[in-house]
Parts: sequence; C-alpha cells; structure tokens
Amino acid sequence: MQYRRRLRSRIILSFALFGIGLTALFAGATLVLRVVLENQLIEETLQREVDRAVEINRVDPDRGAGIPFQKIRGVVYGQSKFANIPFDERLDTGVYDVAKFDAAGVWHQYKLAVHKADDLWAFLWYDVTTEARSREVLLWAVLLALAAFSALSLGIAVWLSKRVLEPVTDLVDRVRGLAQSSKPELLAPHFAADEVGLLAATLDDHARRLTALVERDREFNADVSHELRTPLAVIRGATELLLAQDDLPEKTQQRLKRIERAVRQGGELTEALLLLSRSERARPPRGEALDLASICELVIDTYRPQLGTKPVTVRVERESPVEVAAPRAVLAVALGNLIGNAFKYTAEGEVVVRVGRNRVEVEDTGIGIKPEDAARLFERGVRGESAPGHGAGLGLAIVRRLCELYDWKVSLAPGHEGGTIATLAFG
Repeated sequence: MQYRRRLRSRIILSFALFGIGLTALFAGATLVLRVVLENQLIEETLQREVDRAVEINRVDPDRGAGIPFQKIRGVVYGQSKFANIPFDERLDTGVYDVAKFDAAGVWHQYKLAVHKADDLWAFLWYDVTTEARSREVLLWAVLLALAAFSALSLGIAVWLSKRVLEPVTDLVDRVRGLAQSSKPELLAPHFAADEVGLLAATLDDHARRLTALVERDREFNADVSHELRTPLAVIRGATELLLAQDDLPEKTQQRLKRIERAVRQGGELTEALLLLSRSERARPPRGEALDLASICELVIDTYRPQLGTKPVTVRVERESPVEVAAPRAVLAVALGNLIGNAFKYTAEGEVVVRVGRNRVEVEDTGIGIKPEDAARLFERGVRGESAPGHGAGLGLAIVRRLCELYDWKVSLAPGHEGGTIATLAFG
C-alpha cells in the first residue's frame, strides 16, 4: 500500500520523529558512555590496587593486612591458606561482577579484582550497589526526559507545520473560492515572491488560458447553434409548405417527412449541445413535467426508418407513469441515441422499451456488448469491437454529459439472452 498522508501530517511526523530520534540517541549515548567509562575506571583502579596490595604484602605483611576504605574490602591469602579460599572466589586474575548477600542479609553488587601469584592470592571487593541504584535512577530520569522532549518535539512540530503550511492553506482556500466566483480573482498578489507565490502565479496563468479557452468554446457553440437555427427553420418551413400540397406523390411525401424528422432531430441536438456548452440545466418552457412514455413513442417514430425492411418488432411497455422535468430536446437526444443504437445494431428480433420505476430500459436482441466494454462505450470516440460500419463514437458520450448535467444515470449491460440493455434512470 502506498504511503498517503496529508502534507501537514507528513511535516508533523518528520519533525516529531527527528526530535524524538535525536533525543533518544543523545540519551542512549549518555547512558552507554556513563556505564562504559564508570566500569572502565573502577576496573582499572581495582586491578591496580589489588596488584599494589600484593606488592605491599610481600614487603610488609603487617602493613598490607587491611585497606582503609569502607567500600573496598580486600584480603590476601598466603600459599598455606589456598585450600581455605571459598569456592566462589577461585577465579583467575582479572576483574569480575559479583552479587551476593552480606552478613546482615542485604543484597550487594561488587566488582571483584583478583590477583594470583605462585605465593600469594589477593582479592579486592568494591561495593557498586550504590552506583547500580544511581544508574537505575539515571535511566528513569533519562526516560522521563525522553518523554518530555518527545512531547515538546511533537508540539513544536504541530506549531511549525501550521506556520509552514499557512501560505499553502491560504492558497487552497482561495483556489476553492474561484469556483464560486464568475470572474476569477488573481492569486499571485496575495503571496510573497517565494515557492507558493510562484505556484499562485502559475495557477493564475493556467486559469487565464482555461478561461479564454472556455469562453471561446462557449461563444463558438452559441454562434454555431444560433446560425444553425436559421437554415433549419428555412428547411422546416419549406417542408411544411410542400407537405401542405394535396397532389404530391406518396414517395415524395415520405421523403419530405423524412426531411422533417431530420430537421426536428437537428433542432433538438442543437438545443441540447447549447445547454451543454453553457452547463445550464434548463426546464420545460412552462415548467410542466413531460410524460416519458409519450416522448419514447415520438423518438421511436423518428428513428423507425433506420429499421428499413429488417424483421424487427418494436414495442413500448408502460409499467408505471414516469414524468421528467427536463426540456423535450434533452430527453429526445438522450433517448434517441439509446433507441437509435438498438435499431442500428439489431438485425432481427425485437426492441422493447420499458417505462416505469422512474427509469426507461431499452432492450434489444442485437449483436450485444462485452461486460468489460459497458463503461468504456460512454467515452468519447470509443465504439464496440463488434459494431458494424463507421462512426465517431460521440452519441453515448453526449448522453453521458447530459446525464451529468441533470444528475441522471445511464448504463449499458449485456442482455439476458444476447443483445444489450440500456438503462436511463432519473433521480
């Protein structure tokens, strides 16, 4: 799992670990140096003194019989008394750590220095019980100091992280505020000429370029939509005049009706694209909700010529009434892509449009889709592997964008017995 934390958490953790680690290293080094130097000093002194006691005893046995220190007790055995030496003191020359009870039953720790010669054996005990206890006290004191310094390091880390990240936090708050402003405010003037200021200037430049790009895109879409309405209106008017004639041949009437449907589709698509370019969620002209089943039947009539002579049955199943508060053009474009694809990719069988439960389902018996391709087909420029013919792969991408604008949900799934099920859910 990748290590993911907020930047402030990382700074706090870094400062805290650095302070705690440095304090622990210093405390450990202090303890180790104290123990090592203390042991080395005591052992060297004891060995020197026991060697000296042996030399004194050789020269003047009476003078070397005792040692005038309360914490140090020594004894020198002559060769005749070697057999009387206690078993636990039969050690070679050197310094040893020894612990035992004294005559009063008190536990003591000693440093025992031993010197063995052919004629004399000398033993020198140094009571280190007090030093051992002071060492324990020092250890607890160091641990308490470590805990205190760790808490201090953590507090300093929190304070420093807040100070260090204050410009970054300010920048984040200002960037969030840009989404609520129609005219973005420049960020760079609010920050010093440091790394954060450079980032703010870069964001300002990027925002300017994006704003200009979006404005050009909106203006282009608005201009195109406006300019397309004029020729579409001319075509619609001419078609209506021609259809009003009584002496038109049947084939001519069919072609004119086809032109009329294409003009209506073009107008609906133009209106839907204009709403997308403005990111505007429009409502029906008089605010009333539209009956979804009626819109489905109109869309089916519009796209039915795509079936041609294919043996495909089309039916609408109304499970329950569904009303949608959206412009007719938006619903027609969204449903038109789903129903049109069902007509296009079904060679025989049936296409069923089910309306109910606040949704519409379009199920066909066509070529079907792979489960792993269901989500990808809503991406711009993506078409199914088994899709015949050529296409830009934009229809479902437009449906997805309309659904995002109106908080609808659209999905594709393989049919129960082949084919595809397209679902458009409202709310």
